[in-house]
Amino acid sequence: MVLKVSLGEGKTQHQSKARCWTSPVPSRRKRDWCGVFWTDHSKAKLRQYRFSEKRVLRIFRKPERREEGIAEGTTAAMQITGTKKHPTEAWVMYVIMKRPKGIKIISAWRYPGRTPEGQRPEIPEDTLRELYKLIK
Repeated sequence: MVLKVSLGEGKTQHQSKARCWTSPVPSRRKRDWCGVFWTDHSKAKLRQYRFSEKRVLRIFRKPERREEGIAEGTTAAMQITGTKKHPTEAWVMYVIMKRPKGIKIISAWRYPGRTPEGQRPEIPEDTLRELYKLIK
């Protein structure tokens, strides 16, 4: 769908509706920010852990820690959440894509407690196999 956007003084510009969030008419799809692609797995995890898209993008933009992801070629970003009594961490795993240019959000999860820096929690083999399928 193409929109005509008024630029003032009678000038107009054609603009695609599915552009980025700076567009005058933002898209209602799962790709609101330019260059962010969501896997079906990540959409399911957003519902499971009650994360919003904005929360996941905030973790991506301003992480407290970044580490190498579990799957090959991925990066994981983390923000500390929760309280002193019940500390948790919110994690996002993503891949930076070259073509089409942007990022692909692979998964998001909430980890109970605190993980030591540079040390990965143990992950079952079946979960790892599922993640490798998502990346390919």
